[in-house]
Amino acid sequence: MNRKTLACTAAIITLALATACQPTQTTGNSGSSAAASSSSSSAGDNSNGSTAKKTVPNFVGMGLQSAQDAAQEANFYNLTSHDSLGRDRMQILDRDWKVCTQSPKAGTSASTDVQLDFGAVKLAESCPAHDQAAPSAAGGSMPDFHGKSVRAARAALDSGTSITVNDASGTGRLVLIESNWQVCSQTPSAGTKVNGQPVTLNAVKYGESCP
Repeated sequence: MNRKTLACTAAIITLALATACQPTQTTGNSGSSAAASSSSSSAGDNSNGSTAKKTVPNFVGMGLQSAQDAAQEANFYNLTSHDSLGRDRMQILDRDWKVCTQSPKAGTSASTDVQLDFGAVKLAESCPAHDQAAPSAAGGSMPDFHGKSVRAARAALDSGTSITVNDASGTGRLVLIESNWQVCSQTPSAGTKVNGQPVTLNAVKYGESCP
């Protein structure tokens, strides 16, 4: 091999080594970092927005559906409702119900992610002076179910409790929609220690008098 060929070969090898030693581009990493930073910033902005405080509007007296719509327009989206008469009825058709109470109360400064709870009754019913509390056996004693709905009484007891419901009028009607029936008497009596014993409820429809 002559000197000219050797010189050319050496030049090619030197150029290849120089190219291999060049630092690699980091554009991709920079882009990822920028995207992560942007994402973090966006998450922070969303977090700040979700905890913003606003004055809770007054929804009492409105139809339940209208109250829910108005609440969402005011950026309150965490909504729930309950039966103000303590009968444990479900608000299936919101337009058939009206708002009696609300929590938090109107005028309260609250985070927009707070849960708004509407106490409601059917349109033809009158609002009670105060929400009727559902019965509870949490203290270990049998609650007084008199005047409470059969549905509310069942909900107050352990799900494994054996419950028999009778038509107190003596006509042998079937108790199908339990929220429409009120308890007239019970066994065991109120105050008895709850230890898993069977429970019997005698009931009539709301609007009827207990015998």
